[in-house]
Amino acid sequence: MGKHAKPSGKSAPAVPGSGVRVRPLPIRSSVRLRRPVDIWHKPALSAVAALAIPDLTLFGMGRLDLVLYTSAGAMCALYAHGLPYAARARTLLWVVFGMVASLGIALTAASLTTSTALLVVLASLMAAVHKMVCDATRIGPPGNIILTFITASAFFVPQHLGEVPLHLALALGAGGLAWLVCMAPALIRPHGPERIAAARALEAAAGLLRTEAGSRGVEAPGGEAAGIEAARVESARVESARVELAGAAPVAVQPAGVEPARVESVGVAQARHATAAAVNAAWHTLFLVPARTPARAAARAGLERLLVRAESALGHDGRTAAGEAERLGTWARELRSGRPLPQVVLSAEQAEELMGVAEEARGPRRPAPGRPHGVRAVLARLAPGSPLLPIGARVAAGCVLAGWVSMAVGVGHPYWAVVTAASIFQANTTLSWQRALQRTLGNLLGLLLYTALLPLMHVGELAMIALALTFQLGAEACITRNYWLGSVCVTPMALLLTEFGRRVPAGSLIADRWIDTVVGAVVGLACCVLVTNRRAANRIEVALGRVAAAEAVALRLLAARNAPGTDGAREARSAQETEWALEAGATQEPEWALESRATQESAWPHVTAWAQETGWARDRLAGCLVELREAVDVAAGEWWQRALPEERIARAEQQGHRALAGLVRQLPAAVPAPVPVA
Repeated sequence: MGKHAKPSGKSAPAVPGSGVRVRPLPIRSSVRLRRPVDIWHKPALSAVAALAIPDLTLFGMGRLDLVLYTSAGAMCALYAHGLPYAARARTLLWVVFGMVASLGIALTAASLTTSTALLVVLASLMAAVHKMVCDATRIGPPGNIILTFITASAFFVPQHLGEVPLHLALALGAGGLAWLVCMAPALIRPHGPERIAAARALEAAAGLLRTEAGSRGVEAPGGEAAGIEAARVESARVESARVELAGAAPVAVQPAGVEPARVESVGVAQARHATAAAVNAAWHTLFLVPARTPARAAARAGLERLLVRAESALGHDGRTAAGEAERLGTWARELRSGRPLPQVVLSAEQAEELMGVAEEARGPRRPAPGRPHGVRAVLARLAPGSPLLPIGARVAAGCVLAGWVSMAVGVGHPYWAVVTAASIFQANTTLSWQRALQRTLGNLLGLLLYTALLPLMHVGELAMIALALTFQLGAEACITRNYWLGSVCVTPMALLLTEFGRRVPAGSLIADRWIDTVVGAVVGLACCVLVTNRRAANRIEVALGRVAAAEAVALRLLAARNAPGTDGAREARSAQETEWALEAGATQEPEWALESRATQESAWPHVTAWAQETGWARDRLAGCLVELREAVDVAAGEWWQRALPEERIARAEQQGHRALAGLVRQLPAAVPAPVPVA
């Protein structure tokens, strides 16, 4: 999602005599390995530490049968590692609360009924809730699968009602430990996450400059090939990290000074997408960083300067690409190494656009007003008509059927089929097919690995703990390269978790796991085909309307640039806020617009109004273009879907990118050489 819209020359074949397309399902791309995400070791080591402490404690107490409950809380350490620490603290609290609440529902149900069929239904409904809520909150990797795995397992653990409070207390205690483990690095590198986000933006911008220089025949360090590779790596990094940030979706921007009709090479388009995505994700990361003290404000202002410099690469003329690319790369390495922030000088216009430099006392740049955030944003994404509702229906139906089929064939662990079905449901049929293929392949290889290590597992419980922690580390190291590779480690780890509670014959355990994997994948895919997302095409129509409204606001704002004094800026701001609200369905100017105007009027002498409004207009138009591209990608990935309005989509994206480029062109080219600031 979020890719440049450009004709591919290929389209899905259509069924004769109808407007329905049949999209081919990929195979080779489903198993292709990628480069690992740059911060894979952070969730890996956090989870290992959070699991090791309670596991070893239970081992010393001789109560490894309680590992499932402590693992529920400890697994929360896998979440929110792309967020700044203030936002991470809040997010992890919600994750722990959600995990403990889900576990409580599962254990209570297990203590009140022994009907396997009913437990399968309840586990499936919980899986659907996990999927929709995780997608709505954009919680990021590992998403809903950890919550669903723990909860589905707990539904089938024999339980007495009086034991539930103790088991929940264990989960809550382990969750508190996971929170401490994830927050501990703040004592050493309190600005680490935002520095990494800024470094990604700088690296992507450097890759863009190298690629553009190579396409023009200008010699630059690394050339076009290095730029394309940097773009591919940064695109993978940003795609993994952006979902952890509400609204941090990749943005495709046409560069300043480039004619709309110009056709860019594939490498330049990829590099431009990666740069825009990384810059946009980095800005949304900084939006989450509080600046309550002068020291924090100064640190954030320094990162904002670097982001403005990286953003200027989108409008670079290419004449000094070699030096600028090398400079941006050097700054990125300094950020990742923890050295002091590089000193960056901006032109007068760049400093005016930044709006967040500490010595100007303007406060940090903030996201555009008018869009819901927090709990309201999550509820809005789950409102009637949401594209997440068909996905939830798919998950519920597929998991129920998979669990019941598993019961019918006599498998002793039907919750594995439920988890498999839940794990393969993605935004559309094509992505679900890829996940089913990856899951099946990874589980098969994981079962082979588990079989090979059986003699070592039977050495003793301490060896089992060591293997489980090793598998956890391996899963996080491999899963960002491809889901099937991570599943190779996840499968034996899941089987070991079952062994901690009670010993099960290895042959029966392996056979059940394999049957449940096949049943879950087949039934899940069948539900993807039968329960189609009919709202996908309707979502495109809504997104087209939003792009048109945001584009009109941007064009009026550009026209107001030439208005005398501040009246034009104020008029453009008023029109922008009001039209955004009316486009969203309001019948009169909303309260938030009045409050926003009152606040801005009081601070007007200290704020460059047009620059602030330009930034907001860019954010809003970019967001609408991203939503349109996401809607198109989701609809295009449905196996059976009516033909898409491709001409309207291409025209809307071209015009929207042209308006966005007009706003970006207000940013001048980057200052060629940095001059230290006293």
